[in-house]
Amino acid sequence: MDVDILSEDENPMLHRTDVTFELTHDEATPSRLQVRDSLAAKLNKDADEVVIRKLDTKFGMRKTVGYAKVYETADHATDVEQEHMLERNKIAADEEAEAKAEEA
Repeated sequence: MDVDILSEDENPMLHRTDVTFELTHDEATPSRLQVRDSLAAKLNKDADEVVIRKLDTKFGMRKTVGYAKVYETADHATDVEQEHMLERNKIAADEEAEAKAEEA
């Protein structure tokens, strides 16, 4: 899966960068988590700092255009993003698991 950044817009008020990207894939459309991990690796960020908002694959094509928000820290992401988007990107679940591990 190849990830190409189409545009990056800084949003300093919310401590994030809005990223539009295109990915080329050989098989079926990759899952949201696979895309999140690939985009995070491309941008040298932690996966918990990347929230994939939209993925759009045209029928019969091997290209997907997507929109993501890349935060400075995972805390900024949890403060700003809606709860359902955090669940879709498995960000809230990761932090809850870490908190439970620290308590034990």
